[in-house]
Amino acid sequence: MRENRVAVRGIELAYFEWGPRVGPTVLMLHATGFHARCWDGVIRELTNSVHVVAVDQRGHGRSAKAPPYGWNEFGADAAALVEALDLVDVIGVGHSMGGHATVQAAGAHADRFRALLLVDPVILDPAAYTRRGMFPAAEEHPVSRRRNRWTSAEEMFERFKDRHPFRVWIPEILMDYCRFGIVPDGDGFVLGCPPHVEAAIYTGSAGRDIRETVAKVSKPVVVLRARVAPSEARRVSRHRRDAPDAGAMDFARSPTWPGLAAAFPNGRDVYHPELTHFMPMQAPDLVARYIRELAVAESKCKLMIH
Repeated sequence: MRENRVAVRGIELAYFEWGPRVGPTVLMLHATGFHARCWDGVIRELTNSVHVVAVDQRGHGRSAKAPPYGWNEFGADAAALVEALDLVDVIGVGHSMGGHATVQAAGAHADRFRALLLVDPVILDPAAYTRRGMFPAAEEHPVSRRRNRWTSAEEMFERFKDRHPFRVWIPEILMDYCRFGIVPDGDGFVLGCPPHVEAAIYTGSAGRDIRETVAKVSKPVVVLRARVAPSEARRVSRHRRDAPDAGAMDFARSPTWPGLAAAFPNGRDVYHPELTHFMPMQAPDLVARYIRELAVAESKCKLMIH
């Protein structure tokens, strides 16, 4: 693994790179409040010969804490990074908000992408974009009150391991989230994505309907969707390990528009009702399998054409 920096659109982004720069590049974009190293579990399931670039998006991890945090900014950053690193033959892999950014980047550089894997992306039913958000101001969002200061990654791990939704994660991946999700600050550590930044990103998602871009992305797209809509999620037993704690916001539900895959010219919908929104943390082997399938399928198509 190599840690690097690149300047795009007036800010500095940190990114991490694995494998030789041959064949396709797997470009990984994380969810809101996460960071590039949350993909380590998936990357461990891929072979060492795969070239992977995982990015700390603006406001996260080791990258610049630089507003604005509207979701169009993340897509523009990703597109600029693809161009700055001269990435071609890209398999774009985006989780949650990272899926939204991946689609924007592919729309901006169609010639550089070969396929997309969108892991429970936050691309909503079009009707949702006409409604006013529940938390119009960042300071009103519950994540703005998250605990920010920690003595160590181990302390963070112990606090989260038995809580929703972290208790369904693979422990090694939860430790990746903790170890690389904090940065030194004085005699302790603070979150790499500060609570006020995370809250601003959530509230900045309003109005970011990208249906026009979706309709223009003609490369193969696989949309992985996790367990269901709110009406069904309310019936989940409180005795399940993936059920939310009493009074907690349930970030584990799938936010993905069920009609999303059909809106792409070449999209495929894959529903995994046994999983939560945090698929890469629960089932990294499954996510890696879909990446390999896209890489192999596209390689076979190229051989047939030639």
